[in-house]
Amino acid sequence: MKVDLKDKVAVITGGGGILCSVMAKAMAKAGAKVAILDLNAEAAEKVAAEIVAEGGQAIGLSANVLELASLQAAEARITETLGHCDILVNGAGGNNPKGTTSKEYLTKEDLLAKAEGITTFFDLDPAGVGFVFNLNFLGTLLPTQVFCKHMAENNGGNVINISSMNAFCPLTKIPAYSGAKAAISNFTQWLAVHFSRVNIRVNAIAPGFFLTNQNRALLTNADGSLTPRGNTILTHTPMGKFGQPEDLVGALLFLLDDEAAGFINGVVLPIDGGFAAFSGV
Repeated sequence: MKVDLKDKVAVITGGGGILCSVMAKAMAKAGAKVAILDLNAEAAEKVAAEIVAEGGQAIGLSANVLELASLQAAEARITETLGHCDILVNGAGGNNPKGTTSKEYLTKEDLLAKAEGITTFFDLDPAGVGFVFNLNFLGTLLPTQVFCKHMAENNGGNVINISSMNAFCPLTKIPAYSGAKAAISNFTQWLAVHFSRVNIRVNAIAPGFFLTNQNRALLTNADGSLTPRGNTILTHTPMGKFGQPEDLVGALLFLLDDEAAGFINGVVLPIDGGFAAFSGV
């Protein structure tokens, strides 16, 4: 895709991760000056160095998407180094074991004779559930507050949020993550309406199943074979495979292109190999 982002400043949170690093590099190849933010400064700087080595412009910074002061400090550094933000990709997010049940279904046996190490719905840690909601929802809201104010005051811009297939149809065992991503989809629609008069478009992409550092051990064994959960996922993905990070690039660049997608606002685009379309039979 020949999308021209020349002279645009793009900020991506969670940019040191597998998926977001590929998106950062794609925006740089399209001409954007990219600021990679990540809680892990080394990971952010590594991605930025790889972009610079390929002839692009990028900086990597440590930032905590749950701390306003941290984001404000990053925004000041980015503005000084690259200019004001034109594109914000809210890529930071994730799950927490404390917001996850051990089993897909609750049985009376689990309640009457609770086995060691089994977490039922009634055992979920409120703090763990709260962490997941904060990381995904507040971790999207706060960067948007910090990086979109100048967009609103001037010539507008673009926001891309990262939802999930969990937002359309919640997966078993992960109620906190599913609920948090549903909130992202809803927030995307709300924000698209709210920002519409200041020329900021807000859309989201909803990845299906991609192997990342966070889920690899849940979906594959050490020898590369599928776990039972990984096998169930691929059985319900008509294309029969996990997504590759590069599969997100076309949707990202399309939504950022004001000529191609200038009248697209408030959508959540699935990139899932047909998972959402499959009924299971």
